[in-house]
Amino acid sequence: MSANGRYGTRIPNEREQRVIQLVAQGLKNREVADAIGTTEHVVKNYLRVIYDKLGLWNRVELALWYESRQPQPALLTQ
Repeated sequence: MSANGRYGTRIPNEREQRVIQLVAQGLKNREVADAIGTTEHVVKNYLRVIYDKLGLWNRVELALWYESRQPQPALLTQ
């Protein structure tokens, strides 16, 4: 099964994308909440919605999903 086939097809909105980015950087819920100006409870709700949208189960899967969609640096040739 390909990675794209495993995940849901719904696309996170802009705010959810920001939460994903911060979680992928290793921030805790409290730190994410401070960064986006909300409460830890709201971040937990965002994560539940994000997991549902993307067909994921936890932060590790979310971080891997995020990293797999980042542009890869060009390979250096000698």
